[in-house]
Amino acid sequence: MYIYDEIDQTLVNERVAQFRDQTARFMAGKLAEDEFRALRLRNGLYIQRYAPMLRIAIPYGLLSSQQLRKLADIARRYDRGYGHFSTRQNLQLNWPRLEQVPDILAELATVQMHAIQTSGNCIRNVTTDHFAGVAPDEIVDSFVWCELIRQWSTFHPEFSYLPRKFKIAVNGAVNDRAATYVHDIGLHAVKNAAGEVGFRVIVGGGLGRTPIIGQVIRQFLPWPHLLTYLEAILRVYNRYGRRDNIHKARIKILVKDRGADRFRDEVEAEWSHLKDGAATLAEEDVRRVEARFTRPHYEKLEPVALAAGPGFASWAKRNVHGHKVAGYAAVTLSLKKTGVPPGDMTSEQMEAVADLAERYSFGELRVSHEQNLILADVRQRDLPALWHEARSLGLATANIGLLTNVIACPGGDFCALANAKSIPVAQAIQERFDDLDYLHDIGELDLNISGCMNACGHHHVGHIGILGVDKNGEEWYQVEIGGNQGTTHADGPGAALGKVLGPSFARAEVPEVIEKLIQCYLERRDSEAERFVDLVHRIGLEPFKETVYGSPDQRTARRSRAPVLA
Repeated sequence: MYIYDEIDQTLVNERVAQFRDQTARFMAGKLAEDEFRALRLRNGLYIQRYAPMLRIAIPYGLLSSQQLRKLADIARRYDRGYGHFSTRQNLQLNWPRLEQVPDILAELATVQMHAIQTSGNCIRNVTTDHFAGVAPDEIVDSFVWCELIRQWSTFHPEFSYLPRKFKIAVNGAVNDRAATYVHDIGLHAVKNAAGEVGFRVIVGGGLGRTPIIGQVIRQFLPWPHLLTYLEAILRVYNRYGRRDNIHKARIKILVKDRGADRFRDEVEAEWSHLKDGAATLAEEDVRRVEARFTRPHYEKLEPVALAAGPGFASWAKRNVHGHKVAGYAAVTLSLKKTGVPPGDMTSEQMEAVADLAERYSFGELRVSHEQNLILADVRQRDLPALWHEARSLGLATANIGLLTNVIACPGGDFCALANAKSIPVAQAIQERFDDLDYLHDIGELDLNISGCMNACGHHHVGHIGILGVDKNGEEWYQVEIGGNQGTTHADGPGAALGKVLGPSFARAEVPEVIEKLIQCYLERRDSEAERFVDLVHRIGLEPFKETVYGSPDQRTARRSRAPVLA
């Protein structure tokens, strides 16, 4: 767990005082709405469909049990007793009162938390692999590098008013569990032939209105140059990124329009002025940040054979993961129980999980971009006891990597930008596929849902992606297949965008459509090892279209009444 130093704490405290004054002036009529908007956004405060929404930063998804208890307390006293964990590893409160937000920020500061730069046209919360520090395939502990980037980017004077919001993901392991190819900048730790550590630099990825897979502009960047190279990229973007059109302002559009080679040349030219400059990292800089992290004191343990009971065995197969230290395991607590909005958690559950973290995982936990929680350092001998307790809390659904582990944004139930609701669709799909035995037969399948083109539910990179669209004031749902968020399977497709299946569907039709897609997959796969996304890439869309839409005449009939978005 990263522990603040005096500079960190002073910075957060000063920001609370600033925003308290700004809020008081706005409520007194001394600041106009447009003036206040930029200030509140840089403190994570949105105005949503029914109430303000506060996005609380959880840097790189790492939480202490003390911090989780504080989040539970805040949700209970200032909201409606629950919070929503988002795909940026943050927590969102959907019902705070504007006049109480400064008090919430002050409470967060007491446990070394904040909401700084969780919105606005700046560098947002840096995300990473939720198994950082414990993954068997780890090259570097990405938490350290994320913290270095956080310190460099917070209140950076050049990059506080970028053309558009900016998102960075860091992956420190062989397998990409951070979706680096769909971020403005993705950093993937690698080693060169000499065994030296560096980063593969990926630029121009992103989802939303114009989904694009990022381009590799450097295969190997030596780690001392990480910050100077990031600064070069941001300077090129700040200089040439469009500010006249919000829909064309992201760096992905700049890279696409200029071409990856030209953009790379411009970055390299800018870097030539920055390389070996003040922001160059030395070993002592990395060690300084490493020293601010608490580290588990692992026991010397022998691996334990896990129990074979049916409920526990299924949970252990899906929710228990490998660990680089013998005798330990990482455990995912599923926030995807049927009937519960994906990513939502009550104050009581947060407090109970804080207790679990203290008893079983050194008082720490992580938030994944798949909207689940992870206890990263569980002794294998404690797994049965943890399973029993998690099950009593409704957090032991054995569905990690399976169809009902749905990623979903809050959608039209809360968001003012949404065209359609996401939560009822997710719940209907979970109810349709509530048979865990059937889910395990289907195998690995990512299903993602977004309520609008902003793609907060990452629907473009779901093996099955669902997008809510509006047609004459009615909610319809467009289905994509074949997306993939990363390269966690060496023999499968890398990062890929899904392709639209065809005309959209009414909400009530969506579960049946998913069932037909699964039927097509089960009938055509070569073996149980072939994932849904692998089959889509092998045989294409046509067999799935035929299964879902029927004959060409039937497709024409549907096309006349249902919208298809470009």
